[in-house]
Amino acid sequence: MKWMFWAAVITIVYAYLGYAAWLWLRCFWHQEPVRSSAHTPFISIVMVVQNESSVIKRKLQNLLSLSYPAQLYEVVVVSDGSQDGTDTIISQFTDAGIRLLVKTESEGKAAGINDAVRIAKGDIIVFTDARQQIEPTAVRVLVEDFADPTIGCSSGELMLGDPVHGETHSSMGLYWKLEKKLRELESRGGSAVGVTGALYAARRNLLVPIPRGTILDDVLIPMQVVQQGFRVVFNSKACAWDVADQGLKREFARKVRTLSGNYQLLQLAPWLLTSANPIRFAFISHKLLRLAVPFALIAVLAASLVVQGPVYRIALYIQWAVYGLAAISTTRLARGLLARLADAAFTFVVLNTAAAVAFAKFISGRKVAWSR
Repeated sequence: MKWMFWAAVITIVYAYLGYAAWLWLRCFWHQEPVRSSAHTPFISIVMVVQNESSVIKRKLQNLLSLSYPAQLYEVVVVSDGSQDGTDTIISQFTDAGIRLLVKTESEGKAAGINDAVRIAKGDIIVFTDARQQIEPTAVRVLVEDFADPTIGCSSGELMLGDPVHGETHSSMGLYWKLEKKLRELESRGGSAVGVTGALYAARRNLLVPIPRGTILDDVLIPMQVVQQGFRVVFNSKACAWDVADQGLKREFARKVRTLSGNYQLLQLAPWLLTSANPIRFAFISHKLLRLAVPFALIAVLAASLVVQGPVYRIALYIQWAVYGLAAISTTRLARGLLARLADAAFTFVVLNTAAAVAFAKFISGRKVAWSR
């Protein structure tokens, strides 16, 4: 049981701290800067939507007010079987240069992306979603990265909160900040593993059609770019804003879907685990080890209950403390530092519960489909 305990502890610590420390050390000794400069090729901004009548008008107005030269970009929207009037709203913007492709039956986001790229005219394809608002300069800043011929894909930064009050300080906001820091460190030393789905761009000639039903296009597409010998970078100056708190039920479902997508990637693109993937080590460290953490937590708890000794007893107390803090967070009675610790513990428990649910869905063959 001792070897199981220490193997599990090492897995947990490396997944959340060790990999970040390794990236930091790598960047301390070696960095690969992006040689960005003024660059304004003709680009296509593409978006796949489904039943987004409540936000689509605001999003289109946002896209039409970007600081990128108006004559040098187009907006392509694919409506994937929308039935709530989304198509009617979008059609009101066709005179402003919005191109609309209507699908009467839903085929999924991946199929919509393939169709949008097929009809897009731009040399650079910018991907975005309906809900988030893009800062006026974000697309221009993002595209300037492609002045560097080694860059094949560039990711913007998703900010949780609003431009007036800034980013949220909630536990989920803290988790997202840590995630963005990983991507920044990966980018500085070479290539990031994934991109921000709300805002990223890629060279059109590097885009390969993705399999229908793909959940994580924002991981598979950049990995395909890396496979072709180009870098994927993170640009913190290209910002999109999203609502910080979308409710526990929605956030949990989103995390289950994302983590399920990691399992799906192993089926769709087994080459990710071979030498054909230039950043295989980063992919395993960043994406796959987190899937193992729920099982490592169970192993640590089981070993702590069985093995005698002060180290194992302390480990048991730490676990009870974390789970106790998570329970306190649900009561909303804690204040100050205790509340922040409780929220962090709750987020940790929720994320790993979502990973366990994603595994259950994977082995049972239950698919997690894209939806609004």
